[in-house]
Amino acid sequence: MSGLRIPVDGPDGSGTANAVNLLAPNPSPMTLDGTNTWVIGRAEAVLVVDPGPDDDAHLKRVAGHLSDRRVEAILLTHGHPDHSGGAGKLAEMVGAPVRALDPQHRLGDEGLGDGDVLTVDGLELRVVGTPGHSFDSLCFWLPEDRAMLTGDTILGRGTTVIAPDGDLADYLRSLDKLRQRAEMLEAEALLPGHGPVLPDPIGVLDGYIAHRRQRLEQIREAIRQGARDAHEIVEMVYADVDRSLWPAAEMSVAAQLNYLKTL
Repeated sequence: MSGLRIPVDGPDGSGTANAVNLLAPNPSPMTLDGTNTWVIGRAEAVLVVDPGPDDDAHLKRVAGHLSDRRVEAILLTHGHPDHSGGAGKLAEMVGAPVRALDPQHRLGDEGLGDGDVLTVDGLELRVVGTPGHSFDSLCFWLPEDRAMLTGDTILGRGTTVIAPDGDLADYLRSLDKLRQRAEMLEAEALLPGHGPVLPDPIGVLDGYIAHRRQRLEQIREAIRQGARDAHEIVEMVYADVDRSLWPAAEMSVAAQLNYLKTL
């Protein structure tokens, strides 16, 4: 069982019986409270998922937290710098390899791919390929806690931007894949890359899928009303969204326009 920990004052220290979050101090409209660095393990050996940005104070905090434990590997949900920027420094601090889907973010001989299974002190972590937010996005299923680490594929608040290195068709398939697995595996929690733990995986995934369908229809309607490009669509469809998020919204709209062209 997951044994959820959900602190009332924010995501730092949240998690499940075998996963704890060490929150990076990089809050922003895009990163919410900051990047969640997940420590996975129940005994002497652990895995670290997403060491976060290149921030010395955060990396020293993570290394200090693990001073009496052995880090078997540092894993990346994807290569965006708010998740991966500190990987090299943390690897030096704790003497561990960095494993990722994208070879350019690896330190060591081993990568990561859909279907891989990592074991640390008898605790399994299963890799789930979920491209879409980025081409190299991965999630990690922690069977003992019935929890899925979702990186930026699912966020603790709001919805995910389709980055320039992502693809909406892939993302929609990844959402369907996670929804099916959440039901089949009786998932009890989503542990996102930003924001709080989510204790209703199926409800969250249903909401994400419905939101994407709604946005696509809103974009079709904006085009019917005369919007000519992503910026004009954002002005119409995202009028109630903080303008600081409009550049990210334009990225997502561009991805949605590309997707609509393929239908």
